[in-house]
Amino acid sequence: MVPTMRRSLLTVPIIVVALALTACASLQRPEPVQVTVADIESLPAGGLEWRMMVRLRAQNPNGVPVEYDGVYLKLDVLDRTVATGVSDERGSIPRFGESIISVPLTVSMLRLMGDVLGMFGKPVDRITYKLDGKLDGPVFGSTRFQAQGELPLPGAATP
Repeated sequence: MVPTMRRSLLTVPIIVVALALTACASLQRPEPVQVTVADIESLPAGGLEWRMMVRLRAQNPNGVPVEYDGVYLKLDVLDRTVATGVSDERGSIPRFGESIISVPLTVSMLRLMGDVLGMFGKPVDRITYKLDGKLDGPVFGSTRFQAQGELPLPGAATP
């Protein structure tokens, strides 16, 4: 009876280690959500603000849906924050699917004028932009996303 008990005591840690390794293997980091701007629409504004509705196309390259309850968006142009926005939109991006997410953005004209004045005297042949955002998860953490690129200016010399 003692050898059987000893074998049982050795089997338990082996099973625990095997289960832990299986659990770690199943917790693969998901691929990032791919986000692009699908549409921009002007919104009524007043004072020193410019408002726009940005519609994002979010694509989920993973086998599980991405649930969200709230969205944050920040637009940088030439490494300067130009616009920010939040939305309490709630939804889901289906597994291996896509959704359109609407976020109102606000551009401060004072901030924008300061950025434009800061660019005087600097040759600019292309505009770089970066879109940072967050889909707030209803239960666990957030799903962050980023998109960036360059837009050549008309009439700028191309190498």
